Amino acid sequence: RHLHRRRTVISAEERAMLAANVAVADDNAKPVNIPWGALLSKRAVWAIILCHFCHNWGTFILLTWTPTYYHDVLGFDIYSSSYAAVLPWVSQTIMANIAATVADTRLLPNYGVTKTRKVMQSIGFLGPAVCLTLLPEVNEPILAIALLCASQGLDAFSHSGLYSNHQDIAPRYAGVLLGLSNSAGVLAGVLGTGATGALLEASGGDWAEVWSVAVILYMVGTAIWLSWSTGERVVD
Repeated sequence: RHLHRRRTVISAEERAMLAANVAVADDNAKPVNIPWGALLSKRAVWAIILCHFCHNWGTFILLTWTPTYYHDVLGFDIYSSSYAAVLPWVSQTIMANIAATVADTRLLPNYGVTKTRKVMQSIGFLGPAVCLTLLPEVNEPILAIALLCASQGLDAFSHSGLYSNHQDIAPRYAGVLLGLSNSAGVLAGVLGTGATGALLEASGGDWAEVWSVAVILYMVGTAIWLSWSTGERVVD
């Protein structure tokens, strides 16, 4: 009974935040007009959209092409590569929780939303960029897998950067903004997956070129994020 009471009680600050940001359901209310012009005129909105594209290019390459990399470069059979391919995503799951805890308990109270989002997303971009830059120089399977795990582990910091920013800048239209940015992210997945196959075929299986494209986009994303992103509300 005591545990149940603890879960149902909210503080005065939380109640005020909900009252200010959550619309009350009304069956007779008219549909809300989405302010497309206001959304698409903000640099912070475009920072999320463009960076979602830059982020997902590398993510989808790893998601779809890692088993092939394990087979062609590291010499794994299908059975072994299926297990090894899971490890980077396990790393991401663990690190996402650690990163979120650090952001919420250490960075946000001391540095505010904008700096927290910039720091976390910069790690989410630059960490994988470093790991994928080093990957072509590695010949040992264990080291290659370790770099891929590190890449996706550091990528998980994006959950406290880019992926939390929709609610920061446009809380009333966060779902709409997520739809826009995720469309760009899916486009990156489609183009990146196809481009990777084309690059490998044209280069005779040179994976360094594949990783280089992802690294370039991570760097471009970092520059855009540091220049245009904010943690402040830009659309009411």
